[in-house]
Amino acid sequence: MESFFGHMKDEVNFIDCQTIDEVKVRVADYINYYNLERYQWGLKKMTPDEFRGHLLAC
Repeated sequence: MESFFGHMKDEVNFIDCQTIDEVKVRVADYINYYNLERYQWGLKKMTPDEFRGHLLAC
């Protein structure tokens, strides 16, 4: 969890958000990006979604 929030703070720009709804959209978009597109070195260079699938297939 701490790693996720650390990456999100580094990678998402919240400065130009005018409303809480804009922040919610950016957080939701980042969660989708993180789980489906962002490769993780600690997960054998797979996305979290790919790694879960890999574990379930074993």
